[in-house]
Amino acid sequence: MNSPTESSETALIRARHAVRTDHLLGIDQVLLHSDPPDVQHPEVEIIRQAAPTSSPDREAVNRAEPVITPPDGDTPEERLESLRRQHDAGCPHCTTATGHQNTVFGEGSATADLMFIGEAPGAEEDQTGRPFVGPAGKKLEEMILAMGFKRHDVYIANVLKSRPPKNRTPLEHEIEACSPYLAEQVRIIKPRVIVTLGGPASKLLLESPKGITHLRGIWGAYQAGDETYPVMPTFHPAYLLRNYTQETRSQVWNDLQAAMARLD
Repeated sequence: MNSPTESSETALIRARHAVRTDHLLGIDQVLLHSDPPDVQHPEVEIIRQAAPTSSPDREAVNRAEPVITPPDGDTPEERLESLRRQHDAGCPHCTTATGHQNTVFGEGSATADLMFIGEAPGAEEDQTGRPFVGPAGKKLEEMILAMGFKRHDVYIANVLKSRPPKNRTPLEHEIEACSPYLAEQVRIIKPRVIVTLGGPASKLLLESPKGITHLRGIWGAYQAGDETYPVMPTFHPAYLLRNYTQETRSQVWNDLQAAMARLD
């Protein structure tokens, strides 16, 4: 419940944050265990209806197929850097989108055994050009440390390399235009295990219509080129921040332990 002194603008920002977090988890239509039955988010439909749409000309440009040439370089680090330059210069979506300041290509070890993949950059990621910073990023780092790694030991990326306007849901043609660069990242890094964070990333990599509450904890597979990579879906770190219950923490830790066992 909003306090009497809370402005309407502050309330809307808080509501948008809640909606964005639910979207990251792919649980927009799933009642959270910590929410009582009468809790509603009336702003959800308003924000969805107010989401900007592309003009026909812009959408036609965004629907162009990306042209990815074999990245230059003798090492994975050099090939990733070559791919980053290709993306920033030629991604059909990110080079035509106007709602972001920086592209967020990814960071970490180019030879990582473990790769984490989210959906799209947020406001803080857009400002810094780095994936998973801010509160959700700190929680992810805690998860990585609990697994016995440090952040620079793994590789962290998103499906979409640029922030959607006002953090809206990425459109299908935006994902189609940008996700081939993710596939090329995976082919270069060759991780032994991929952990997807939240519903949208999990559904994309696993090509499944199911939500994260049904996908998490169950091994899937991601096809990138001629190789198949094992995928363990789990909740987004933002979900842990909003629902820091024993049940949720146990579920995520079980998912991470499964990934660790697969690496061993």
